[in-house]
Amino acid sequence: QVQLVESGGGLVQAGGSLRLSCAASGRTFSTFLMGWFRQAPGKEREFVTAINWSGGTYYADSVKGRFTISRDNAKNTVYLQMNSLRPEDTAIYYCAAGSSSLYYNRSEKYGYWGQGTQVTVSS
Repeated sequence: QVQLVESGGGLVQAGGSLRLSCAASGRTFSTFLMGWFRQAPGKEREFVTAINWSGGTYYADSVKGRFTISRDNAKNTVYLQMNSLRPEDTAIYYCAAGSSSLYYNRSEKYGYWGQGTQVTVSS
């Protein structure tokens, strides 16, 4: 079992920044790959970014250069620094954990999910 607890969501103006955190507990050997997905109302859940145990990162084209994912393995925590936020970034952001980086952008490859945290960017 893995439990994921997210924090850091909120309301910001366009151009602003937010930092999301996701703390993992339980069987953390199942957190080799940590990722962030997001879902806006009426839209499909989409991949945002992921990071593996050794620090290798992956980014969706829509956030590359603006978002940075990192992790502190000693704290079992992954972070998402979001800069230059745009209204189209508005969504519920979900933290997820998986055991392999294969198909890192596919939601079905992640076995554990957080509750989601709302990020709203106003124009």
